[in-house]
Amino acid sequence: MNETKVDDMLIEMIEPKIKEIEQRFSDGEGLTQDDINTLLLKSQYNHINHLDGKLNEVTASVTGLEGKFDTLEGKFELLKTDIESKFDVLEGKFELLKTDLEGKFELLKTDLESKFELLKTDIEVTIQKALNKNMLVLVAAMGFFLTLSKLIDKF
Repeated sequence: MNETKVDDMLIEMIEPKIKEIEQRFSDGEGLTQDDINTLLLKSQYNHINHLDGKLNEVTASVTGLEGKFDTLEGKFELLKTDIESKFDVLEGKFELLKTDLEGKFELLKTDLESKFELLKTDIEVTIQKALNKNMLVLVAAMGFFLTLSKLIDKF
């Protein structure tokens, strides 16, 4: 977190005492419990400031990651919208293809039905002609045999 005026005031309050303790220690004097506590306070304050700095870094990193995730989420939404629109277009094309194929199959069915009907009629006509020819041949053969038998009877 950011340092406040109170933090600065605390450091300013113990800084002269720290300098005095450092001077006495360099002169070879021993440290009192109060001196040790003051040095520990300074050390802890430095440690807290260091941790605050790290916390600021982590907070900035998290904020950056949130921004990146928001950007990524936006990109995925755009991609989703794009894919959905492409699928809608494909669905429309398939519907057109289906309609077109249904129409062509219906035309093919109608065409085949008419050709089968024509074939049926042609077959019926051919059969009728064959029957008529066979009947004519049969009648002619009967007439011939009848005439032949009459001729044989006369002689």
